[in-house]
Amino acid sequence: MENQIIYLEYRFTVAPLQPAADILMAELGAAGFESFVEEDWGILAYINKAAWQPDILSGISSLDSGLWSIAHTVKEIEQQNWNATWEENFHPILVDGRCRVRAPFHDREAVEHDIVIAPKMSFGTGHHETTHMMLQHILELPLRGTSVLDMGSGTGVLAILAAMRGAKPVTAVDVDHWCYLNARENVERNGFPWIQVKEGDVTVLAAETYGAIFANINRNVLLHDIPLYVGRLEKGGTLLLSGFYEEDLERIDEVCVGAGLAFVKKFTKNNWVSAKYVF
Repeated sequence: MENQIIYLEYRFTVAPLQPAADILMAELGAAGFESFVEEDWGILAYINKAAWQPDILSGISSLDSGLWSIAHTVKEIEQQNWNATWEENFHPILVDGRCRVRAPFHDREAVEHDIVIAPKMSFGTGHHETTHMMLQHILELPLRGTSVLDMGSGTGVLAILAAMRGAKPVTAVDVDHWCYLNARENVERNGFPWIQVKEGDVTVLAAETYGAIFANINRNVLLHDIPLYVGRLEKGGTLLLSGFYEEDLERIDEVCVGAGLAFVKKFTKNNWVSAKYVF
C-alpha cells in the first residue's frame, strides 16, 4: 500500500523499574526508537520498521547491566491499529489546574490554556516528568511580548504554551525530522502558524537573541550547549532547563554559573529536575 508505515513494538519488562526504564528509553531513543509508553511493569517502545536493523539492540548497554533485569518481546503493529494503540494510552494531563494537554479525540474542558497535541511519536505530551515541570515553569513566566526559543521542542508543546501566554516571536527547534514535522502540525492545530519550526540543532539559528530559552533535552547536550544558549539570551532573560536527574544538577549549575547565569528555582519529580536560571 502506498505510504504505508509499519511499526515494531518492543515490550520491555523491567525490574526494578527505575532508574532502569529511564536509562533504557534514553538509549533506545538514541538508537532510533521514536516513541515510548511507560507502564508499571516496564515500557513499550516503537520504531518504524523501515529504520529497523537486526542489530538495533546491540549497543543498548542497559540491557546487559547487572543492576536490574530487562526482558523483551517484539511484534509488528499493523498500520490500521496504530492510532488505536495511541488512543488507548494517551490521556489528558492537567498542569497546576491551568494548562490541559489533550489529544484531538478528547473533549475540550474549561481551562486557561487548552493544548491539543496529536498523539504521535514525538516527545512532549506533558506526561513525562521533565515536560510537566517545564510547563509549570512557563505558567509562572511573564511572557507577553517576549521572544522565545524552544530547543529540543519535540511536539512543540512548550512553544505552544509560550505563544498562548503572549510570547512572540517563538521559534521551536528539534534535530529529529519526525519531531520537526509533528511540531509543524501541532502549532497549526493550536492556531499558531506563525511559530517558526526548524529542523536541526543550535547551528540552524541565525543571529537573533531571545528573552527566554527552553531546553528540555538531556544532560550531555545541555552541558555542551548551555554557553551557546547564553550567547543567544538577552540580558535579564530566562533559561529553563530539564532532561537530567537530581544528581546532575550540581554539574549543570556549575556550567550555568560559569556562563554568567544565576540560579532561581527548581522543580523535582521522581528524581528528574527542571531548573530556572536568569542572565
